[in-house]
Amino acid sequence: MRRSQGFTLIEIMMVIAIIGILLAFAVPQYQNYVRQSRVTIATSVLSAMRVSMEQYFQDNRSYIGACQPGTVAPTPGPAPNATNPSFNFACSNLGLTTYTVTATGAGPMAGFVYTINEQNVRATTSTGPWGVASATCWIQQMGGNC
Repeated sequence: MRRSQGFTLIEIMMVIAIIGILLAFAVPQYQNYVRQSRVTIATSVLSAMRVSMEQYFQDNRSYIGACQPGTVAPTPGPAPNATNPSFNFACSNLGLTTYTVTATGAGPMAGFVYTINEQNVRATTSTGPWGVASATCWIQQMGGNC
């Protein structure tokens, strides 16, 4: 009697079902990991911008005129890069002793907004799909951990 070789349809469907179940858990975790890495980039740019703003203040005794090209504190370009931005940066509230720098999410990071000001107050006004905000820290990951 001749034995058949290969897999049955049921065996193949079981393998596909197992792969589907694994992907149902893996893909959201991967997307969350990518979001966390992009948030880290944005917050590190904001931290560097704070140092530049303080240097500008030391040189000029005012924040007025900061965030302009050619100064020691120009507004950062899109992060991670101009062709694929995840965050756009803007300066506001520029005064003698005040400023606010904001990182606003773009593309897949839409809904994420992080700020820092002259008093080093780091705020998260929105974290898109994470759904958490904080007036005192930058939310770095899902669940509201700073």
